Amino acid sequence: MEIQGRAWKYGDNINTDALFPGKYTYTAKGREEIARHALEDLDPTFALNARPGDVIVGGRNFGCGSSREQAVTCLLYSGIGAVIAQSFARIFYRNAINNGLPAIVCPAASRAIRARETVTVDLKRHEIQCAAGAFAFPALSETVQQILAAGGLVAQVRQRLGL
Repeated sequence: MEIQGRAWKYGDNINTDALFPGKYTYTAKGREEIARHALEDLDPTFALNARPGDVIVGGRNFGCGSSREQAVTCLLYSGIGAVIAQSFARIFYRNAINNGLPAIVCPAASRAIRARETVTVDLKRHEIQCAAGAFAFPALSETVQQILAAGGLVAQVRQRLGL
């Protein structure tokens, strides 16, 4: 699977409140409304300008904070194809995989990628390409690959059960 889009670059310790403001946790309903509030307090231009396939690039501890699932779904609903970071908060990483959003740990690429440049993520070849070159990342486990290919954990279970 290959993902290609513009890079949206952010720093270290981007927490779930920055990704999806807590004040909308129980009021925002539906894909469009949730997407409309994505990164609202961190980058007011994001929701208006994100395009399908775009890639979020973060620093260390991306997705720290609460386990708010909307921190992942708002990115998915905005069309984000993958998130690349130096490291992820464990709960965000698991929520991303469970919802079918590739979360790639690649410190070198995270540092090299510049905002708005085109980035290609090749999940099969375990490689990220950007203006600075190609960067390898550790292969995702077979289980994670299956979950991502199915579109998330719930979709994978439904497929397995024939539902």
